[in-house]
Amino acid sequence: MAARGWRRAAAIAAARPGGGGPGRAPGSEPAPEPTAPATAALYVHWPYCRKRCSYCNFNKYVVPAVDEVAVGACLVREARTLLHLSQVQSITSVFFGGGTPSLASPRTVAAVLEAVAGAAHLPAGAEVTLEANPSSADTLRLASFRAAGVNRLSIGVQSLDDAELRLLGREHTAAEARGAVEAARGLFPGRTSIDLLFGLPGQSREAWARGLEAALGLCDDHLSLYQLTLERGTALAVQVWGGTLPTPPQDLLADMYHTARATLVSAGFRHYEVSNFARKGALSTHNLSYWRAEQYIGVGPGAHGRFVPRGEGGCSREARVQTLEPDAWMREVQSRGHGTRRRVVLSPLEQLEELLALGLRTDEGITHERWGHFSPHLSLDAVFGGPGEAKDLQELGWLVLDGGGLRCSWGGLALLDSLLPTLLCQLQQRWAPSGSGAAPNAEAPRKSPAGDGDNGEAVGHSGLPGAVSSGGGE
Repeated sequence: MAARGWRRAAAIAAARPGGGGPGRAPGSEPAPEPTAPATAALYVHWPYCRKRCSYCNFNKYVVPAVDEVAVGACLVREARTLLHLSQVQSITSVFFGGGTPSLASPRTVAAVLEAVAGAAHLPAGAEVTLEANPSSADTLRLASFRAAGVNRLSIGVQSLDDAELRLLGREHTAAEARGAVEAARGLFPGRTSIDLLFGLPGQSREAWARGLEAALGLCDDHLSLYQLTLERGTALAVQVWGGTLPTPPQDLLADMYHTARATLVSAGFRHYEVSNFARKGALSTHNLSYWRAEQYIGVGPGAHGRFVPRGEGGCSREARVQTLEPDAWMREVQSRGHGTRRRVVLSPLEQLEELLALGLRTDEGITHERWGHFSPHLSLDAVFGGPGEAKDLQELGWLVLDGGGLRCSWGGLALLDSLLPTLLCQLQQRWAPSGSGAAPNAEAPRKSPAGDGDNGEAVGHSGLPGAVSSGGGE
């Protein structure tokens, strides 16, 4: 289905009473503003890859053949079911992650977008991102995805050095990565992101600096940089922990990160999130919805979501996880319309903890207005403005609390992992004696906004979406 198909469906849905979806469930307070319909971002997980890279432990599968008709039909059905369950009126962005979604047929992508536009309002200009591997991103294929409705690409380059790519077990070469990015920039000018990994075993400071310069000569207006994490059960972790490959020293990793920040900012990029840089306003709308703790719906095997199931009378935000294994997930979707395996109602405090952990990843931090949506009875100033460790962090210059809200300083952003435990502890201490039993207004209508990434989101402690993954199919 070409892009005009889902845009036509979106126009039909918008013409229905309520703009394509009912409002809040009775008893949910406060009532939404009539001019601000309930919104959500949508993540779609394509779980298949041609091979598993040496560092990857994401929910992905290498199989001899994929029944794409069946998988596509289940993605469509689950999207419709969960959109009906959430009763959101408008989808702010769509992200196809994986796995390697550029291995899917453009027809499958178009069918999902058509289903979304038929169930809720999907604006014609909404950001629709597809992760792509350089090895499945030739010009003709990318043009077909654009015709299907994709308007932004996240390409998993990871490195522009052939030796490093072999170490990572990547399928492409540096030359193929350059060709894919150039083709993408021609088709998606200003809307092509590339991912890079640093902290590889044996990687030197000089090699990383050279790689950054090469990336700057190739990239568009968005880059995502991720420190390589050794995950249990991966081939690379076995080699490093077994002593075959060296472990990068922590001071070298910190130096690589600081080098990247300085290099990219001097080239005109805004360091708008711990792992993400953009210039000319090319921020990722979809990932911003995660970091701003907005609603998002996860479709596909292993996908995560955060939304209020108003369609069944719910009035509290839930953390939801879909069944991991694709065949089991398909059986569940075919039998009951969705493959939700786990759902947990988030307490008011848990929602604030997520907001704090995610919001401080960005340079904008957490505004007073956004905090107030979740906590109308306990302000940012009440939690972090008085005497305590948060005040000490402000005096040390790592944290800022002012009229704009709470955020890390430039130096504090690089230390966020060290700061968060202290801040979460202070939140918990202030919350307990506050006596605030009222649930925060977690789902008050908010401004529409969202790693790029491998799994759409990488799940950290307590199931929080952390550094949104390392994109482009691995």
